[in-house]
Amino acid sequence: MGPLAGLKVVDLTHVMAGPTCTMMLADMGADVIKVEKSPTGDDTRLSVPPKVGDQAASFMMMNRNKRGIVLDLKKPGGAEVLRRLVRSADVLVENFGPDVMERLGFGYEAMKAENPALIYCSLSGFGRTGPYRHRRGFDLVAQAMSGIMTFTGDGPDSPPAKCGPPLSDITAGILAALGISAAYAHRLKTGEGQWVETSLFEAALVQTYWQSAIALATGEAPRAMGSAHPLNAPYQAFQASDGWIVVGGANQKNFVRTLEALGAPELATDPRFATNAARMANLAVLEEELSSRFRTAPAAHWLELLEGAGVPCGPVNDMLQALNDPQTIAREMVVEVQHPTAGPVKALGLPIKFSSTPGGVRKAAPLLGEDTRAVLSQYGFSDAEIAAFEAEGAVTSSGAAPAASSR
Repeated sequence: MGPLAGLKVVDLTHVMAGPTCTMMLADMGADVIKVEKSPTGDDTRLSVPPKVGDQAASFMMMNRNKRGIVLDLKKPGGAEVLRRLVRSADVLVENFGPDVMERLGFGYEAMKAENPALIYCSLSGFGRTGPYRHRRGFDLVAQAMSGIMTFTGDGPDSPPAKCGPPLSDITAGILAALGISAAYAHRLKTGEGQWVETSLFEAALVQTYWQSAIALATGEAPRAMGSAHPLNAPYQAFQASDGWIVVGGANQKNFVRTLEALGAPELATDPRFATNAARMANLAVLEEELSSRFRTAPAAHWLELLEGAGVPCGPVNDMLQALNDPQTIAREMVVEVQHPTAGPVKALGLPIKFSSTPGGVRKAAPLLGEDTRAVLSQYGFSDAEIAAFEAEGAVTSSGAAPAASSR
């Protein structure tokens, strides 16, 4: 099921960026074996509240469609298991701190020797080269150092503000999945594996295309503009009499259409607003002219007029409204799967649609060690070997008491 069906992925990632990558691959059909640390597993298992039943909601969101095993890579048995998995894997994905994989004996060169065709993907805070390669990174740090926090906020004098979602984590995960897919296409043509890597810092930087264009062209750093656009107007949120809407009147045609919907066609020939350059130069005045009109009627009234005129527009939804929007439901962006202990669990769906090889959400996130025994058996380990690994504390299976970990 899905265009990546048959792709074998060993997932050594945790928390957000790496799990986003492997979730995308799993949703598109890859067989993802999620390797968690002993004894607690992925840190998001402890990110509570909220819970769905007895499981952390954050872990459930990021790890559906994956099979889960628990290994202690510092134990000989855990290392032996991982090496066997890697020998027949297509992809290995990791987001450990700098040099951790090398110290454990699972760096790229070591794994390439085991499997020359392996696609080895690393996600990190700042990348594997450059003066910051040894730094650890989080989304907050990436948003700050990429410039994003200086142009996010209500206005040019606003204090630094972080975007609500962890955009560098999610973007890095998507970039990693894209890189893996490209490397896989190369391998299909040549048989060659390679090392693919990206970072939170770079993922945040690629979110700044417009602001970087301004900075590189003018030598000036853009500042916060609220919901307004740095290059086009009007393209922002406006308050109606009963709530907020957004209006994409960014090009000349849509600007004129917006004015017609507002009953103010005369503003189209006002020298202050006649061109986009003039509108940007007089943005504060334009905002007030339009805002005073939008405040006279409810949001639904304006949205009906604007949509009828062909102007891109929409309501400002809260998260529950967005998840219950008819378009969200129609595009299968909220789905439900059955979890063995939590019961029915809702999750976001796959945002990429395929006409011939549809992907989708097939399986809820695994219990800690849920698939350990099945995966090890599939990879040729006997029941006696698995029991010995469990006794050593090298592996943990669902329902088995975890041994003390040296990790």
